[in-house]
Amino acid sequence: MPQVRFTAHLLRHLPSADAEVAAGTLREALEAVFALHPAARSYVLDEHGALRKHVMVFVDGLRVSERRTLAQPLAPDSTVYVLQALTGG
Repeated sequence: MPQVRFTAHLLRHLPSADAEVAAGTLREALEAVFALHPAARSYVLDEHGALRKHVMVFVDGLRVSERRTLAQPLAPDSTVYVLQALTGG
């Protein structure tokens, strides 16, 4: 089953949000995590269900570019990393 991992910065706000989930797409994986940890949704998705501006997601080491439908297929052994992108300087 795909694994969803959150960076330490997000885990400060979402303890125990990492999960192994049954999912065929990125959207399904995230929805499975949100079912277990409802507070995670507002940190990751905006009010339209798209990735928030400062959230980046990587699937098997590749950055997800489609931020609205999140329809990227996942393999049974995929690893999804969710992190907060930092900007500024």
